[in-house]
Amino acid sequence: MILYPAIDVLDGRVVRLEKGDFNAVTDYGGDPVAVAQGYLDAGADWLHMVDLSGARDGARRQGALVEKIARTGIRVQTGGGVRSEADVAQILDAGAERAVVGSVAVTSPQTVIGWLNHFGADRITAAFDVRIVDGTPYPAVKGWTETTPTPLGSVLEAYRRAELTHALVTDVGRDGMLEGPNTDLYRDLATARPDLRWQASGGVSSLDDLKRLKAAGAAGAVIGKALFEGRFTLQEALSC
Repeated sequence: MILYPAIDVLDGRVVRLEKGDFNAVTDYGGDPVAVAQGYLDAGADWLHMVDLSGARDGARRQGALVEKIARTGIRVQTGGGVRSEADVAQILDAGAERAVVGSVAVTSPQTVIGWLNHFGADRITAAFDVRIVDGTPYPAVKGWTETTPTPLGSVLEAYRRAELTHALVTDVGRDGMLEGPNTDLYRDLATARPDLRWQASGGVSSLDDLKRLKAAGAAGAVIGKALFEGRFTLQEALSC
């Protein structure tokens, strides 16, 4: 299982949102490049960066920052307000290994399939933010303000014959809450679609959480707030 230490960046500062709410921001300050360098020095191969400025306003995408972070040598997957092929190209041209595509992956699968064909399956991560309703995950879009009537499983059917490889799923009810991940969700996804490399996001608070995610079949785990809050170190996470 690959660990993806995560940073959310808003206007050049490292922050965390609670359940994606821009009105519930914890500012960790610091230089995002220095944070990325620290993760690289600790042994991380990858960084997951959420460009909150780009998510809030696509015209303010922090491409120069992505370029600086990529120059450290850490492999970057990043997104935030990706809505067009030009947005994907801009992220990849800045040095990121993968562009993370969110709402468009839900609302327009054929568009994303076109991007997968153009850029390659290893250059795009489809991100599905979900709410659990009566045990079933439903994608949440538009900054988590709307929940689609179509369950995640049905959305994924559109990608059945596509080249999608990397899929990130966040249980929005657990994001930033340090209450533990929804391991049942990832176990169900890995069982239903073993062809996809699932990345788990939201709620990781302990080393045991990481062990449970690996046992559930997750190919990757995104770790954000737990590292900033000192629940464990990245070195400890990599060792376990």
